Amino acid sequence: MELQSIIVGLLVAGSFVYAAWSLSPQAARRLLAQALLRCPLPPSLAKFLRQAAQAPAGCNCSGCDRAPAHIKKTEQRSAADACTAQPLVFHPRKQFKEK
Repeated sequence: MELQSIIVGLLVAGSFVYAAWSLSPQAARRLLAQALLRCPLPPSLAKFLRQAAQAPAGCNCSGCDRAPAHIKKTEQRSAADACTAQPLVFHPRKQFKEK
């Protein structure tokens, strides 16, 4: 029973860390990654944290839905170009006739 509790505790802790990392704002992830890079870490984890520490802020990414397909990740765009206002389109509901 004790081994089972340890395994469950590790799974819950890992799930908490994953959820906290993915749901936190990018600025908080960047600060946390920079702080963790001061500690001795395994090379794979250090590489991941270096990428997170150098991530650009705001909408200046080409991975989001607003980025045109022809823009590559290596190209830099200004924040004004990336975050232009998009019009909202409302479609009326279809009216069903009762028989």
